[in-house]
Amino acid sequence: MKLRLFAAAAALLLIGGAAGSAAADTPAGQSARPRAASVEVPAGVSAGVAVFDRQTGTFTEQLNSAARFRSASVVKLLLALDHLWNRGPDYTVPPADRAWLEPMLRSSDDDAAGTYWSDHGGTAIITRMTSRLGLKDTAPPPSGYEGYWGYTALSARDTVTIYRYLLDSAPAPVRDFVMGNLRQSTRCASDAFDQHFGVAGAFEKPWAVKQGWAGSSYEKGTCGPPRTAAAPHWAGPAPAAAADVDLTRPALHSTGTVGAGDRSIVAVFTLHPVGTSYGKAYTDIGRLTRSLNVPGAARPAGWWYGTWSDHVNVRPDPGTGSAPLTQLPAGVEVLVGCQAKGERVDVPPYSNEWWAYLPQYKGWISNIYVSSPDNKMPDVKDC
Repeated sequence: MKLRLFAAAAALLLIGGAAGSAAADTPAGQSARPRAASVEVPAGVSAGVAVFDRQTGTFTEQLNSAARFRSASVVKLLLALDHLWNRGPDYTVPPADRAWLEPMLRSSDDDAAGTYWSDHGGTAIITRMTSRLGLKDTAPPPSGYEGYWGYTALSARDTVTIYRYLLDSAPAPVRDFVMGNLRQSTRCASDAFDQHFGVAGAFEKPWAVKQGWAGSSYEKGTCGPPRTAAAPHWAGPAPAAAADVDLTRPALHSTGTVGAGDRSIVAVFTLHPVGTSYGKAYTDIGRLTRSLNVPGAARPAGWWYGTWSDHVNVRPDPGTGSAPLTQLPAGVEVLVGCQAKGERVDVPPYSNEWWAYLPQYKGWISNIYVSSPDNKMPDVKDC
């Protein structure tokens, strides 16, 4: 489909579904079942990866696992642990602390992180936690940028160490509180970004995740009901000399545990070419994560398809009569579970009555937005 038609259709996306099937820029849907034998890093992406099997005590994947990345919101794990350090076995998190810890861990709330950073020593938090946990690659933000907690340096292997401490050494109340909140990760973060990429999209539950994202090319978040997103605390100009940590390229990180009993710890850190959209980075980290050998992981059934355009509404039914549940990140790849006929929608010269069910969103999008050459996806079953 021509770009001018994409632009014309975009206006209609704001008020509801559209029609027809866009010409495919990507191959037909890919089954969610197969797994590659080694890490697949998409072109242009820099990655640091570690997967640790707690049952065998061995790594099943290591790729640039010591490489330093700016942490973005993954550092919130260290903020929470710093606050909860030295709590006894009978400790109960008081309501006043739950009020900021829970949204920070579940919904990646930036205001909570920024307040704790400012009130408890800033870079000293990182120095304390690096010493306590024996982290090898973690470092505070560079000189002149001490206020930007998201500029903390982290590596995939240090992130595995953090989760191993949480699961195997932390007092039970601390472990249960932190991991319990990570298991309740919300799809829509506090800043309206869809944060269920990477681990959260590649595997079925049970999983627990702490994600991170930072990039000037990322569009404003569109997840959930409309809202005004606050300026993230990691924002700001990158230093002229960024040492060995890249503070410029868009970052997207997915970390957490997967499987019964938190069998596998997964840490995936990625940097993307300057100018990369959020939907493209979301898609690329998803493909990378799905290629990993993660013991105990269950992979969702369905077919992965690309989408096109922005402001694509996910609706509770295959029609435009109900209010949207959320909007997809622009151009993101989605898991399609099945398809069904619904309300016909039109974007001249295209019309389509087929809709795709997205099980991970528990909602529907018109097939017009699916990158498939026909109105009906050829390999996807009917609902």
